[in-house]
Amino acid sequence: MYYPYFRGKQYELLTIRENAGLLSASNFVPIIEPVKESLGALKRALAAVRDAGGSAIVIVNPYHGDHAEDGLGISTFLGEEFADDDEIGVGILLRENMTVENAMACYGQHADHQRTFIHAGFTQAKALAEQLGDELPDTQHVFLEPVCGKLYRKHFDGCNRILIRDGFKKRRNKDHPLLEPFSDLHVTYPDEGMNGFGDFLTVGDEYSESGGPAYAVAIHVTFVDPAKDNEMFVYHFVSESQDTPTDPAGKFAEALEAMIDTLDNIHTPVLETNAIQAFRDLHDEGHFPGLGVVKKLSMQHHIETLAAFFE
Repeated sequence: MYYPYFRGKQYELLTIRENAGLLSASNFVPIIEPVKESLGALKRALAAVRDAGGSAIVIVNPYHGDHAEDGLGISTFLGEEFADDDEIGVGILLRENMTVENAMACYGQHADHQRTFIHAGFTQAKALAEQLGDELPDTQHVFLEPVCGKLYRKHFDGCNRILIRDGFKKRRNKDHPLLEPFSDLHVTYPDEGMNGFGDFLTVGDEYSESGGPAYAVAIHVTFVDPAKDNEMFVYHFVSESQDTPTDPAGKFAEALEAMIDTLDNIHTPVLETNAIQAFRDLHDEGHFPGLGVVKKLSMQHHIETLAAFFE
C-alpha cells in the first residue's frame, strides 16, 4: 500500500529501524537506496524489519552516494545476509541512461530475491515489457512522478504498480510558508490505476551529501485534513533567527516554540503521535537533540499519521 522512499543516511535508516513494528503492522514497505559505503546501519534496519515480520526493498544499483559507480557490494551484502528472506527484496533502479539489456541483466542476477523495477527516467518501457514477456504480469513496478506519465505506465498494466510523488517542496528553510498542500495520493492512488503509493516523506527527492549550514531551522509536520477530502498538508515551523549559521540549538527552540504554540492554540487536525509527544518532551526539557533527531521525528510522525489514516 504505502512505499516510503528512503535514502540510506543514518537517521533515515534509524527511522526504519525504530518504526519497524509499525511499518510491518501497517503493511508499509520501505524502499531504501543505500548511499553510504558502510552497510552496517542498513543491516540493522533490515534485521529490525525482518524480525518485525515486515518487508523492504533495497536498491542494488543506486544513483546517489558511495555505491553509485558500483552496486556489487550491495548485491553481495544481500546475498550473504538476507538470501533466505523473501520479504527483503531487490530494487532495480531504471535511470535514463540504462538500457533494456542492463535492466534484464540485473533482473537475472537477482533471481533469488523478489525483484522490483523502479522507473526513474528510463525511456524504453515498451521494450522492457516485451523482454519480460510471460513474466510481465508477475513483476512489480514503482514509478517516480513526474518522469513516468500515464502513457509510460500503461505498458505495465496488469502488474503490481506503485506511484511515488514527491510532496515535499525543496527550498531554503527560511523560504518555507507556514502551511501548504503535501499530497492527495494516499486517497487518489486507486484512481491512478495503482496498487500502492509512496513519497519521499518530509525530506524530499533532492539529494545532497550534507544539509549545509543551518541559517534557519525548520520542523516539518504533516497532517490529513478530513474537512478537505482527507488531503495531506504540511506545516513548516521555522525559527525566527535566520541571519547566521550559528546557534542551531537556539533556532530549534524557536521553531519548536512555534510548533507547540500552534498545536496548543489553533484548531488543527495534526495527530498527537508518539513523535509529537517526543517533540513535546523536548520542549518541556528545553533540550536540543541535534538536527538528525529532528529530521527523524518528522519522518516518524509522517509514518504514524499515514498508519492511523489507513487503520
